[in-house]
Amino acid sequence: MNAHLRRTAIAITVSAMAVSLAACGSEEGTGVRTSDDITVGLLLPENEAARYEKFDKPVIEKKVSQLTNDKGKVVYANAKQDAALQAQQVDTMIESKVDVMIIDAVDSKGIASAVQKAKDADIPVVAFDRLAEGPIDAYTSFDNEEVGHVQGKALLEALGDKAKSSKIVMMNGAVTDPNAAMFKKGAHSELDGKVEIGREYDTKEWKPENANANMQEAIVSLTGDNIAGVYSANDGMAGGIIAALKKAGVSPLPPVTGQDAELAAVQRIVAGEQFMSVYKPNAPEASAAAEMAILLARGIGLGAMAQADIDSPTTKGIPSVLVPVVSLTKENIKDTVVKDGVYTVEEICTAKYKADCEEIGLTS
Repeated sequence: MNAHLRRTAIAITVSAMAVSLAACGSEEGTGVRTSDDITVGLLLPENEAARYEKFDKPVIEKKVSQLTNDKGKVVYANAKQDAALQAQQVDTMIESKVDVMIIDAVDSKGIASAVQKAKDADIPVVAFDRLAEGPIDAYTSFDNEEVGHVQGKALLEALGDKAKSSKIVMMNGAVTDPNAAMFKKGAHSELDGKVEIGREYDTKEWKPENANANMQEAIVSLTGDNIAGVYSANDGMAGGIIAALKKAGVSPLPPVTGQDAELAAVQRIVAGEQFMSVYKPNAPEASAAAEMAILLARGIGLGAMAQADIDSPTTKGIPSVLVPVVSLTKENIKDTVVKDGVYTVEEICTAKYKADCEEIGLTS
């Protein structure tokens, strides 16, 4: 993926929409649609990670409503990690004549033909979170290579002076997800030459149970006491990894990374079982996807809001918004996920974690 930045500031608001509409008005013959009766097809990849249905979907629905004076609607489909099902869902959206689609692809390569079908039907497509192949019109995600950098740096920080003499396990994401390759690239750029990678896995479908099985194999191969740390590409897998370490009697637990700031992961961080996660503010990303979708449905260009041009393997110069990420540790839980309203202290600090919360000063 090549990114050509047009500006560094990220301002994901309705201002771009307002300016564009004010400039275009309701002129006839311009190709600009001023009707608010817009249907957005939202296709998300799975429902195992909490973020998609708990955070992304509601934010997109709310933003679409705001940008269409409560007249627009979102038609939703979840592929449950089934690429073939997602392709069928795209067909259904085309048949029902949605005005625009937001797609988070299960398989970024496999979705290309479905995206082409949408293009042939004059339905714009926003690639959400993962860079889908095919003739997509816009893309919003996080700086995914930077995610890997943040994770790798955090793991080295946790290892400290032991890094040079230590072995770690790398648990990467699914090979069908282009983001996984970028996380992996960023992490390797930090870890290579600074720590020995004893075992490395690409985890099928990102599933925690597959990460658990991989970790069990690594523990047998390397012996648990020789594993100084684990690079886990996301929180779901981190949960499976930590369960495997506990089952094997590894104590103390080595530092384990993560991503997505899932509630269970935040609680593991509070308890000292997981070292860190990557907090990716879902609201700006989801809001950007919705705003891009409405602009495209209206026939308005994205130059006013896109801050980067991204190249996919099949499409060059895709207007894009990239949202910054934050390393989440026990030290900044209150200033990140609590402050942003993702979780309340009460949600995090249940009876099981109350003492741990008090120890790190995480109180109401």
